[in-house]
Amino acid sequence: MTSRKYTGAAIFLVGARAVGKTTVGQSVARKLKADFVDTDIYMGEIHQLTVAEIVAKEGWEGFRRHESAALKEVARPGRVIATGGGMVLAGHNRTFMREHGLVFYLSAPAEVLGCRLSADPKAAQRPSLTGKSVVEEMTQILMEREEFYQSAAHHVVDASGRLEDAVDFILAKASGREI
Repeated sequence: MTSRKYTGAAIFLVGARAVGKTTVGQSVARKLKADFVDTDIYMGEIHQLTVAEIVAKEGWEGFRRHESAALKEVARPGRVIATGGGMVLAGHNRTFMREHGLVFYLSAPAEVLGCRLSADPKAAQRPSLTGKSVVEEMTQILMEREEFYQSAAHHVVDASGRLEDAVDFILAKASGREI
């Protein structure tokens, strides 16, 4: 797209786990020549623990505190940031992202997310939020969080199809082009 490094507004990717925030974010960052940060990976590096280990040690409330701190630490213009699936649960995180960059909600049906989670070898590192089957859990999570994802987002991206389509949509919106 461009030969210069991206220096525009931070690009935040929100959505449920397994929707492709990291995969899409890495591709967008590569095309923009931008820095990429995944807040879950960042937290793991800082704390030397997996998400599951942080949750086991400090509970979901402690994890959410670390998650909010990580968001503020990594947010910079010129960066593409993949957030954890629950980042939008805190109103101050939704406001922060909207005020400090462009927020893209990557959306996909629960069945698609369930298939991706079932096929993901890192699934064991993602503790269950409900104790239900993967598809049932994702259906419940999407119902509970949809309004938060929508209210955080400047743009909604269909992430159930081809990676290239989601990436192209984000690149067009980030550059101000209509698609």
